[in-house]
Amino acid sequence: MSKAYGEIFDRAAQTYEAIRPGYPDALYQDIFRYRPVNATSRVVEVGIGPGQATLPVLETGCTLTAVECGAHLADACREKFCAYPRFSVVVSKFEDFLCADDTVDLVFSATAFHWIDEEIGYSKILRMLKRGGAFARFANHPVPAKDDPQLFEALQHIYKAYRSDAYTPPVEYSAEDAKRCAGLAERYGFCDVAYQIYSRTRTRTSADYVALLSTYSDNLAMKEDVRRCFFAEIQAAIDAHGGMITIFDTIDLQLARKP
Repeated sequence: MSKAYGEIFDRAAQTYEAIRPGYPDALYQDIFRYRPVNATSRVVEVGIGPGQATLPVLETGCTLTAVECGAHLADACREKFCAYPRFSVVVSKFEDFLCADDTVDLVFSATAFHWIDEEIGYSKILRMLKRGGAFARFANHPVPAKDDPQLFEALQHIYKAYRSDAYTPPVEYSAEDAKRCAGLAERYGFCDVAYQIYSRTRTRTSADYVALLSTYSDNLAMKEDVRRCFFAEIQAAIDAHGGMITIFDTIDLQLARKP
């Protein structure tokens, strides 16, 4: 992750914690079936953010080291998980994180690994893992208002106005997309690659949806006056269509093993 974007996320730490969703129980069950984790396990989380993906792993009793480039986010997680003595946070970019080779049982990253250069990230994780250790990468892919074509089009009109011709509307993430992404691990020496997708919906008020948008880096990178107008138009569009919006999430999970 670039320093600039890392600082942006760090400033949004409190909102991020309050408004971003966690991950399905079934996802963790699939991870632990693939690579059992217990009190003897050493685990590294890449990009913990506010810790929305962390608790189910901590509850196994493992030793968990989180890597987070945002100091405020790191502090928030230290407080949040203070009851877990085997939890620690290192404030660092993952690329600079120091970890001995062949010492980690599981590395996982939740909607954060895309900030890391693919070759650097996969290669470093492969070195860190013990033989038979696993990498679990998962991410959420939301599509807002898929059930309301008029609201969807109204939102796309606003996005295009503020994002120029480079903007493309969101599309539903497919099993084929997940399969293609999971296959990347094989290029870097991983084996036993597997993938899974999970679906859910979230319904939010217009104000809550704008709060959610305020946690995304591309929105936070806008000039403040532009961002304020952008959010106002988004909220007005939702209010004009009943005041509520449904978000359709697809979460993909990639699992890969070190030979």
